[in-house]
Amino acid sequence: MTFKVGDYAERGVDLIEIYFGWLLLGINDILRWATFELGSFLRALDPMLFMIIAFFISILITKRFILSLLIVAGFYVIYWMGYWISAMTTLNMTLIATFAAILIAIPLGIWAAKSERVNPIVKMLMDFMQTMPAFVYLIPAVIFFGLGVVPGVIATVIFALPPTVRLTNLGIRQVPVEMNEVADSFGSSGWQKLTKVQMPIAMPSIMAGVNQTIMLSLSMVVIAAMIGGGGLGGDIIRSLSRIDVGMGFEAGLAVVIIAMILDRLTQSVRREN
Repeated sequence: MTFKVGDYAERGVDLIEIYFGWLLLGINDILRWATFELGSFLRALDPMLFMIIAFFISILITKRFILSLLIVAGFYVIYWMGYWISAMTTLNMTLIATFAAILIAIPLGIWAAKSERVNPIVKMLMDFMQTMPAFVYLIPAVIFFGLGVVPGVIATVIFALPPTVRLTNLGIRQVPVEMNEVADSFGSSGWQKLTKVQMPIAMPSIMAGVNQTIMLSLSMVVIAAMIGGGGLGGDIIRSLSRIDVGMGFEAGLAVVIIAMILDRLTQSVRREN
């Protein structure tokens, strides 16, 4: 007689739908609104105007003229290859998923750093999330949210959480004891110590986690095209079904360009901190 763990997983899904359906519906509505609004803005924005804005944002963040020109050149290559709308859809999903993941991950990492009871539970959960194959996250996302952009974003958020949680936890724990003692000696509250001492010192570690979360979000958004996420992932899947090497290479190159741009921007923010 075999013990089917999957049966209990199915029952757990049913219970979540029964008792937390209202929460899932609220999350669905919020993400649908956010992805629609940002996606509409990115797709409606003239590509040349987008590149000008990207140039000035890059100058502001990196303080490097040549790098900013290369970023614009990267976006122009995507436009030149004819994948602009797909790229904007992918960028939209990546930004929304990254923002949602960071919004959850940083408080969770701080909580784990502050509590020795919570820490082992969070570590075990992060180990589970990082070792679970990425495609598995698509199954509950489809069950709870159907097909489309929203389940793709949800699966991406879950997949991309662990690095920021882990490195936030590590960064807070690595704050020198002397700095905490100085903050305590000046009568700082717990919130003041966290925001004025611990977070600034831990920021390089936290930003490294954010960088990894962005990269994982981009990779998962491509996979999420299998459940209707669209974007460059959809182009890659179509190229597979048609055995179209050219389309697959071009869409893959567009993904690489976006990944490099986001990586350089977040690396610059990390160095600033």
